[in-house]
Amino acid sequence: MKNECIFLLLFLGTNFVPALSYAQEENGIRVEESAEVFLEDYSDDFQENFFEALKQKGIQNYDRAINFLLECKRLQPENKVVAYELAKSYHLDKKNILAQEYAIEALNSEPENYWYLHTLNTIVGKQGNTMSSLENLIPYNNAVLKENLAQIYFKDGKLEAALAVLKTLESSKNRMALEQKINDSLQNKDANKQTVSYTATVRNNTPNSIENYKMRIKGLMKMNGGNLGLVQLTEEALESYPSQPYFYYASGYALNRNKKHRDAIEVLEAALDYLINDIALANKIYKELSDAYSAISNPSKANMYLSKIKPGF
Repeated sequence: MKNECIFLLLFLGTNFVPALSYAQEENGIRVEESAEVFLEDYSDDFQENFFEALKQKGIQNYDRAINFLLECKRLQPENKVVAYELAKSYHLDKKNILAQEYAIEALNSEPENYWYLHTLNTIVGKQGNTMSSLENLIPYNNAVLKENLAQIYFKDGKLEAALAVLKTLESSKNRMALEQKINDSLQNKDANKQTVSYTATVRNNTPNSIENYKMRIKGLMKMNGGNLGLVQLTEEALESYPSQPYFYYASGYALNRNKKHRDAIEVLEAALDYLINDIALANKIYKELSDAYSAISNPSKANMYLSKIKPGF
């Protein structure tokens, strides 16, 4: 049983990294240390339910995943990992009130855990709120928690919010280093404001430029990803720029939403041939490939691509 569980952990990859034990890295983010450490202390019944939950979540059967996790919760009521996985599963199932409840429970059990805080912040943001609204429900004055929150805000581009959090902390090397990065970013942002408007105007006035295509594609994605106009526009963009991986991704995105999943797979896998050092775009392509393979009932391929997604990008 243990070997099967460890194999499933490795197979699911980044989906489960934050849920086990953690080791502190230089950048302050905690990552997986050992699967076996988590497995050793629990019964076969708990393990079977827990890893079945992960499998169901990996193929987007969120209701079933939640049911297995609730059984784990019954067997281990105080288990913070179960609370964390319930928070993520409810969030994926668009039940953010319940997701927030479990995310708060997980964070309160380990306030200095970066990923528990990251998940809670994401859930809170989806509801149009901020972490300050939860000050009375979590150990908000914990210095490491605040430092992690500042780092999350910084990565999300919320520079002023990150700086405001840092100013409530005592001076330290970590605080000073992050504060310097934020101030540098704010200065660059101000310097770029003078040229952004002009650059955008020039680009947008070139009808068939790469930037113009990207702007139009992104606009259609926001409006209606299932619009056949998006399929046609991405095909046109690929005809003009056949080596641009973003246009392959956008074409696969559009085909997926028009339920042409096998066509989407062909285009998205072609995108990988042109991709160079763009982790954020790679993550998007892997996500669309996972969705497409799930839609054609190929969970092994779906999970393979899901496991390739790297967090934090």
